[in-house]
Amino acid sequence: MIGVLLLLLLLPLLLFIAAPQIRKMLSNGVCTSTAQLPGKVAVVTGANTGIGKETAKELAQRGARVYIACRDVQKGELLADTKSIRAFAEGFLADEKHLHILINNAGVMMCPYSKTADGFEMHIGVNHLGHFLLTHLLLEKLKESAPSRVVNVSSLAHALGRIHFHNLQGEKFYSAGLAYCHSKLANILFTKELARRLEGSGVSVYSVHPGTVHSELVRHSFFMRCMWRLFSFFIKTPQQGAQTSLHCALAEGLENLSGNHFSDCRVTWVSAQARNMTIARRLWDVSCDLLGIPLD
Repeated sequence: MIGVLLLLLLLPLLLFIAAPQIRKMLSNGVCTSTAQLPGKVAVVTGANTGIGKETAKELAQRGARVYIACRDVQKGELLADTKSIRAFAEGFLADEKHLHILINNAGVMMCPYSKTADGFEMHIGVNHLGHFLLTHLLLEKLKESAPSRVVNVSSLAHALGRIHFHNLQGEKFYSAGLAYCHSKLANILFTKELARRLEGSGVSVYSVHPGTVHSELVRHSFFMRCMWRLFSFFIKTPQQGAQTSLHCALAEGLENLSGNHFSDCRVTWVSAQARNMTIARRLWDVSCDLLGIPLD
């Protein structure tokens, strides 16, 4: 009994001591590419904080000219309003002749039910439709600048996601946690269908799971903030979380892996739903319809 009590008393100290080793074990993936990017142009959404900020900083340090796609410098709300997305794209296309890297990183998580300026449920609107529209608007520039890459930041949470076409906007039933999962599934389905459509174009597309990262993404959930604090020793830093995005943006020889999902800088598993190309094609068509984009 005394031994058990002693162990309980020492457990926090032991966890504190072991935390660096555990964190290292949970963040194996490191971008090892030494590629330099002078003359290259990149766009990173949600780069005002967290993973996006670290990603943009690393690309800039390698010599790229980096555009940070945020409307509100505090919240990075560009993707919650299609007018702002179109204005950003119009300005970018007027200023730049090339685009080599597009990283769709911005996102929201576990928001109370709310809608974007265009009437889309916040998770599907920001996490999926906003990036879908931005990629569409910049796609010709990516093709002209080939070889180029698109990286969509998803999550392991996609495994719990489903695409309910009859309830895409969450008006019939809504769960903040599942809404996030659904939007992350949409990211992977978008990646796979976009990669299929871009075969032979010189534009490669990847989705990534950054890991469990200490960021502002959990700001809408008191429960998740508490969990993040409780297990903070074992959560990746934003710099560690950016490594897989950087790997997919920079590593040589990934072109034949376009459409794949990465975690810790290597190809990883996706759910059966995320491999369903029938759903991927239908989601593409529905997304085009919602955004007023003509179908091919």
